[in-house]
Amino acid sequence: MYEPGSLSKTIEGNENIISTPDGTKIYSIEVGKGEKTIVLAHGYGMTNQEWNIIAPQLVEAGYRVIIFDQRGHGKSSIGKDGISSASMASDYKSVFEFYNVQNATLVGHSMGGFLAMKAMLTYPEMLKTRIKNCVLMATFAGDVNKNNFQNRLQIPLIKSGVLLNLIKIKAIGNAFGKSILGENPDNEVVRCFVEGFKIQNHKALIPILEAFGNESYYDKLHKITVPCTVVIGSSDKTTPPFHTEDLVKLIPNTKKVVIPRKGHGLNWEAPESIVKEIIALVG
Repeated sequence: MYEPGSLSKTIEGNENIISTPDGTKIYSIEVGKGEKTIVLAHGYGMTNQEWNIIAPQLVEAGYRVIIFDQRGHGKSSIGKDGISSASMASDYKSVFEFYNVQNATLVGHSMGGFLAMKAMLTYPEMLKTRIKNCVLMATFAGDVNKNNFQNRLQIPLIKSGVLLNLIKIKAIGNAFGKSILGENPDNEVVRCFVEGFKIQNHKALIPILEAFGNESYYDKLHKITVPCTVVIGSSDKTTPPFHTEDLVKLIPNTKKVVIPRKGHGLNWEAPESIVKEIIALVG
C-alpha cells in the first residue's frame, strides 16, 4: 500500500534538454553512476514520473538510469515532424546518442514498448552497439483494437475529448483508473494515474493513438535480435494476453513473465517484480 502523495514525488538527478533534428526538446534525467545503463521509456499519457519507484531501486542496485518525457508529454515539446510513431521512435535514437549509451537495457512500458520496437526496427544499427537487451512491459506491436472492447471504447473517447471531461468527475475518474489497473488496485495508484493522465495535451497526441490501431509490426519482429523479456499482468485489459503471446512467439530469444492479478500499470502495481526482471536480464 502506498501512502498518500508517495507516488507524486519527483525523480532527482542530472537534468538535460535534448534537441532532436526536427527541433523537438526532449526533457531527460540521468541518475546513478553504474557501469551498466538502463533507459526507461514511459507509456501514453504519463511522464518520466511513472518510474519514480523503479528508478531509485535500480540506482540503489548499482545501475545508471536514464529517463525522459516522450515527445508531446510532460516537459517535452513537439518539433516540426509532429507526433507519429516514426518521429517518436527517432527520439529514442536522439536520447541514446546524447548520453552516448552503449550496450544498454531498454525498458518500454505500453506506448514506450511499442515505440521501442519501432526504434529497434527502424534503426537496426542500435542493436549492434547501443541496445544489448530489452524489457517490453505491458505492451503491443500495434493492432490495439483487435479483440479489445475497452480500447475500441476508450480511444475514441480520448480523441474526442469526452473522456477528459468525464474523468474530472471523481467517481468516473476512479472508474477509468481502475479499468486500466488489475484486481483490487491501490487507491493511491488510481489517483496518481488519473491525475497524471488528465494534465497531458491529448488533442496533440491523437496521431499516436491512431498509430496504435492502424500500424502493426508483428511481421517484422523477427528482426529484433537482442534478448528480450516480455512482462504482462494477468489482469491487463489494455494489452490482452494474445499480444504478449505474439511478442514472445515472434521475437527470437524472448522470455515471458506473467504477474498474477496485476493490470496495465505495472510500474506502480508491481515495481519490485519489474526491478527483479530488469536486473535478471541486465545481469
